[in-house]
Amino acid sequence: MRAVILAGGKGRRLFPYTLVVPKPLVPLSDMPILEVVVRQLAANGFDDLTLAVGYHAELIMAVMGDGHKWGVNIDYSLEDKPLNTIGPLALIDRLDQPFLVMNGDLLTDLNYSELMAYHQKLGCIATVATCKRHVKISLGVLKYNSENRMTAFQEKPEFDYDVSMGVYIFEPRIMNYIERDQPLGFDQLMLKLLDADEPVSVYPFRGEWLDMGTPEDLQAASEHFETNRDQYLPQ
Repeated sequence: MRAVILAGGKGRRLFPYTLVVPKPLVPLSDMPILEVVVRQLAANGFDDLTLAVGYHAELIMAVMGDGHKWGVNIDYSLEDKPLNTIGPLALIDRLDQPFLVMNGDLLTDLNYSELMAYHQKLGCIATVATCKRHVKISLGVLKYNSENRMTAFQEKPEFDYDVSMGVYIFEPRIMNYIERDQPLGFDQLMLKLLDADEPVSVYPFRGEWLDMGTPEDLQAASEHFETNRDQYLPQ
């Protein structure tokens, strides 16, 4: 099966770590995040991988090589200008069957082969893996009407949201919505599909998914990975 790993961003929120090392190569304990992802994909039957690279591309290519040590084939697609999260797909050939797209810097125990089977069963143009997040508002929230009169008040409300995990399955025809050499974000693509009345399915995932956007998040993820390696690394 085919997978595209997005590994071209600068990881600005992780500065200064990512000044010299691209975010996908930042280590979780003793292993680069990207290696964890590749090992997981290989164990789930994804053996044809393309890494979409840009920032510090040469380091990623040197570390990951052709993928033979993990039993997969890795090739590379180099963007010479920032194309956001989805734009790089237009530079990649052979996207002629349902394919997985994911960020190269996330830690999850999602079963990718089950996600693919779910997508193929529903037959939508895209499937987005989601995870529930609990959000706390630390202030008092007011609602008011057109005359600026308060209609409701809630002190420090809490909300649950299903958020995108940065893991998707796309049908080949999704490329009709992605222009070559034009920056395109995931949010923009979803709005395009909604406007076109294209069916997009959601895969609600209730396992582990750790965001590593800040140095504090990375430290927590690294400690979690070190004590739960068997949960994330196939034996």
